[in-house]
Amino acid sequence: MNGFTTRHLILNLTADFEAHQLAGSVELHLDRSDTWATELALDTRALEIHSVETSTDAHPFAPTTFSLDADDPAFGSPLRIAMPTGANRVRIRYTTSSLAKGLQWLTPEQTAGRSHPFMFTQAEPIQARSFLPCQDTPSVRATFDATISVPPGLVVVMGAEATASDRERGVYTFHMPQPIPSYLIALAVGDLTFRPMSARTGIWAEPVTVDAAAAEFEDTEAMIVETEALYGPYRWGRYDILVLPPSFPFGGMENPRLTFATPTVITGDKSLVSLVAHELAHSWSGNLVTNATWGDFWLNEGFTVYLERRIIESVYGKRRADMDAVIALKDLAEARANITVARDRTLQPDLTGRDPDDAYSIVPYEQGALFLMWIESKVGRPAFDAFLRAWFDEHAFQSATTAECLSFLRCRLLDQQPGVVSDAEIHEWLHSEGVPSFAVLPTSDAFECVAEVMRAWLGGDERALATEATAWTTQEWMHFIDALPRNLPMAQMSELDTRFDLTRSRNAEIAHVWFRLAIATKYEAAFAAMERYLVSIGRRKFIVPIYRDLVVTPSGHALAARIYAIARPGYHPLAQTTIDALVGVS
Repeated sequence: MNGFTTRHLILNLTADFEAHQLAGSVELHLDRSDTWATELALDTRALEIHSVETSTDAHPFAPTTFSLDADDPAFGSPLRIAMPTGANRVRIRYTTSSLAKGLQWLTPEQTAGRSHPFMFTQAEPIQARSFLPCQDTPSVRATFDATISVPPGLVVVMGAEATASDRERGVYTFHMPQPIPSYLIALAVGDLTFRPMSARTGIWAEPVTVDAAAAEFEDTEAMIVETEALYGPYRWGRYDILVLPPSFPFGGMENPRLTFATPTVITGDKSLVSLVAHELAHSWSGNLVTNATWGDFWLNEGFTVYLERRIIESVYGKRRADMDAVIALKDLAEARANITVARDRTLQPDLTGRDPDDAYSIVPYEQGALFLMWIESKVGRPAFDAFLRAWFDEHAFQSATTAECLSFLRCRLLDQQPGVVSDAEIHEWLHSEGVPSFAVLPTSDAFECVAEVMRAWLGGDERALATEATAWTTQEWMHFIDALPRNLPMAQMSELDTRFDLTRSRNAEIAHVWFRLAIATKYEAAFAAMERYLVSIGRRKFIVPIYRDLVVTPSGHALAARIYAIARPGYHPLAQTTIDALVGVS
């Protein structure tokens, strides 16, 4: 790290909702690994740097020289700071761009309550640099303190301990005692209220959303208890959930102490709370033990999906976990089919010179989880659970590489059962562009029943569907709709819609698969609702596949372009970048 490593940050920022900017300062406390180092290089993206000062320990700060390199589209502009002999502190005064990729500023009309503006950060993978000069790599972990000033009446939350708050003055302070990488620094500002769910869990959300969210996620404490029993203590103090406006581009973001979550999982029946299980699991895999590079992303996400399924199994039963895993297996195949860079289909992508987000897909999530499920099948669940707990305990608050993980796996697990797993098999898991032929694939008895009903209905037996479908879970409906022929006759599309009101489904997952079927079958009766869906939410998992399906035909492309022109201002910059390329927006 050029002779310096950040160990603590002090942020003092003011949010300007009219200019869509954060302005203020950051102070970095540094460890020197090179006594003679004379330059500190920090990551920035489109920041206006006003001044830079350095200090040695507690001595007064003094101005120093600095420069910004030319902008790189993938990584931004390195900030180069002259460091006097012995200097180990830097204070930078700066202002963010109104178009910062790691910030989204929402008008009141773009929120659930429609009365106050909202702002939130999304730093993963390398967008912390767009609102904070820092060493923006997961291999560097630091603690931080923060003072955030906002217009009076708005509430500030961070992924950190709240140490003081003054809503009337709009000044909030925070402390993060555990060292975290920059991508986990998280901030949100809006009209927020809090509902406790247990002594250490609660919901932050807009007032119109908070009660529904608290009811949906009321099993969070039970999830924590089950995970602690498997993998050791929860080490972050509180576990709260912030429900963001619908434009949030992801299902969730695992910011320590404060998971950011999409409102699209609030269905009233807890059918989509695997998202909470996933983000909670990150409190062990990802936050506690972090991938050291983005090429090792599967260490975060593959482990987390494995833990997620174990949590769901413990709290809701194996049947539910199996259904989630089978649906994900199909999603993995589709994701691989849409990847254009071959190595991105593996667990070890080449990110040289690339923004890690350009290689983002569910491959590290699901291929990684399948790899761990296979290891479990070879060594037995008790032995594998012991290995995972040791991995988390002995690497707590550290960042690790794939090589380090495999070395620990061999030393602490595989060497005790010689010959059960070969190096060649591990290599295939890491480097194959598909699922290895010897993988242990998930199955679901529930989906086998759904398939029988589908075959009967397609064969003309309407009674089977009418009898069975009324009791189906979200996952069963998703599987049924996804498995239907893409050339389903219009009469059967209309019959399904009339009987089950699928076009007006308030379940985002069911609506998603239904709209994709409607595009394939040209069922235009669903298109107006599909447009409202695309305009009202920004979750990439849902919107990107629909746009991808639409642009295949000239008429679909025209429809996609028209809808996107309306929807684009409400999408996060990360979603905009993806869909711009699909629709052809320059």
